[in-house]
Amino acid sequence: MSAIPIDRAGVSPPGRPKGEHRSAKHEGRPVIALEDLPNVGPAVAADLRLIGIRAPGALAGRDPYALYEALNRATGVRHDPCVLDTFIAVVRFMDGAPAQPWWKYTAERKRVLAARAAGSR
Repeated sequence: MSAIPIDRAGVSPPGRPKGEHRSAKHEGRPVIALEDLPNVGPAVAADLRLIGIRAPGALAGRDPYALYEALNRATGVRHDPCVLDTFIAVVRFMDGAPAQPWWKYTAERKRVLAARAAGSR
């Protein structure tokens, strides 16, 4: 894999090739394991593996809301919405967005879920 330059915040510049990711979490090293993703520790990595996501590349192009619902079905538990925020963050990162803390996606999640609830009435 060729080196992708990283700015001081640990974020790849716009236009980086899809599939080539670096994470500030690991000082600019390539993202190879789920735990290398921003916002992902052992618990979230285990949740992703439970729903069939074994590698970061498998998140590219996925629907984070569908992943969250799959996790809820697989465990029989309604997980905290911050898990959904984390799924949004990692999917967006793997789709080429800069690394962001999971809470940066809370407002988006609330808007999307409110719109979906309003549309289902």
